[in-house]
Amino acid sequence: MRFGTVLVLLLCNLMWAANIVVSKLVVTDLGVPPLFYALMRSLLVVLALAPVLRRIPPKLPQVLLVGLAIGGGSFALLFMGLKTASPSAAGIVNLSGAPMTVLFAIVFLGERIKWRRSIGIALTLAGVGIAIGSPSAEGAASGLLLIFAAAVLGALGAVFFKRIEIRALDMQAWAGVASAAVLLPLTFTMEQGQRQAVEAAPLETGAALLFAAIVVSIGAHTAYYKILQREDANLVVPLTLLTPLLTIAMGAFITGDPIGWPLLAGGALAIAGVAIIVLRPSRTMFKPLLVRPRI
Repeated sequence: MRFGTVLVLLLCNLMWAANIVVSKLVVTDLGVPPLFYALMRSLLVVLALAPVLRRIPPKLPQVLLVGLAIGGGSFALLFMGLKTASPSAAGIVNLSGAPMTVLFAIVFLGERIKWRRSIGIALTLAGVGIAIGSPSAEGAASGLLLIFAAAVLGALGAVFFKRIEIRALDMQAWAGVASAAVLLPLTFTMEQGQRQAVEAAPLETGAALLFAAIVVSIGAHTAYYKILQREDANLVVPLTLLTPLLTIAMGAFITGDPIGWPLLAGGALAIAGVAIIVLRPSRTMFKPLLVRPRI
C-alpha cells in the first residue's frame, strides 16, 4: 500500500474520531437537540447528493429501511447518547458493532464462525462491558446504552445492506431521504428549542453540520470505499481500528474525558476482539461493513 493511501486512511480515521467529539460539543455545549442535529445532517447529505436521487434503485422500500438503520436512525441514537456519555467511552462502545454484525449474519445470512472469531466476539463484548461499567463512565450508563443501541441498529442495517445491489454513494443519498422523513416529525414531537439553539450559535452549528455531512459522511466515506476498490481489504480494514484510539485521545484533550485504567483496559480488549473478527475470513459479510456500519 502506498504512503499516500495510508495517509488518506489516517485522515479518514481522524475525521471519524473528530466527528464523535464535535457531535458531543454540539449536543451539550451548543445545546442543539440530538434528533434535530441528526435531521439537519441528513438533509445536508440529501442536498449534496441530490443528482444521485435521479436513479431510482431496485427494491426501494428495502433500500430506505436499510438506509435509515445505517444512517439517521443510528446517528440519532448516537447523538442522544452523547448528551451524557463521553466521546472516549462512546468510541469504545461503538466497537460492539463488529460482533453484533457477525451475530446478525449468523441469524440472517447463515454465517458460520469458528472458535477464533467466537473469542473475538467475546473479547469485544467483554471490553465494551468493562468500558460501560468503568468509573470513567460513571453517570453515563444510559447514554452508553443508547450508543450501544446505535451500534446494534447499524449492525442490523449492515447485514441487510449485504443483500442490496447498490453503490455506497447511492445508499448515502437514499439513507438521507429515509432519515429526514422519519426524523422530521420526531424532532418536532419529542424535542424543543431547535430554533433557539441554532440562533444562539449559528456559525458553530453550521460548521459542525458541514463537517458531519460533507467532510465525514460524504468525503471520508467516499475516500474509504474508493481505497477498498483498489486495495486488499485485509490491509485496509484493520487500519480503521485507529478510530477508537484517536477518539480516546481527542476526548481526553478536547472535552476533558476522564481516562482511567478500566476504560483503557476495556478499550484494549474490545480493539483486540475486533481485530480478531476482521482478520478472520467471512463467507457472507463484506469486511468493511464490520467496522463501518454507519454512513
